[in-house]
Amino acid sequence: MLRLRSRCRSVAGATIRSVSRALNRTASIGPNDYAAHRYKRFGRGSIINWPTGNMYGERWISIGEDTMIAADVTLSAGMLPDQEMLTDPVVMIGDRCLIGRGSAIVGHYRIDIGDDVFTGMNVYITDQNHGYEDPDTPIGIQDPQDDPVVIGAGSWIGSGAVVLPGARIGRNCVVAANSVVRGEFPSHSVIAGVPAKVVRAYDGTKWDRPQD
Repeated sequence: MLRLRSRCRSVAGATIRSVSRALNRTASIGPNDYAAHRYKRFGRGSIINWPTGNMYGERWISIGEDTMIAADVTLSAGMLPDQEMLTDPVVMIGDRCLIGRGSAIVGHYRIDIGDDVFTGMNVYITDQNHGYEDPDTPIGIQDPQDDPVVIGAGSWIGSGAVVLPGARIGRNCVVAANSVVRGEFPSHSVIAGVPAKVVRAYDGTKWDRPQD
């Protein structure tokens, strides 16, 4: 009897997992789906996996070709549906990118992610911070400040990294997990820390640590 119950449970579990995978594939957004038409661009071969995170301002978001947006990723241009933006597009994700599960890309002015950029899980990228100049006003309601973000082609952003307004990351860079990135970083750099700094760089012949 126990063996029969175990067998039934195994069959039921396999069936549920199979149905769940089929539902996820069906609910994911591809370039030919109606939901994809809300985006400024939704490239051929790209997909937003189910379940999706919060999606705002799709009209201002451009996704290149053969790019995968993993499950539970938030893509936002602005903070409210139908918000009018100053630039177009606000968020641009290139070709052949991979945005890891649970990440958030929240743009207000301009976030430019180049081709072949991969991120780990739970990466946060934004081009806006709250101001804090007025000591008598709650920070959450002070006027925000925008500063464009650029992530160069071929770069890898490790899990848990935070890319802040004004970050300009060169091509083929590595951002270590849990780093907090702001400022300008040259191509072919390894960036790590809080705040992040260059810990290794390619000088044209080899990777080396920068001189202090």
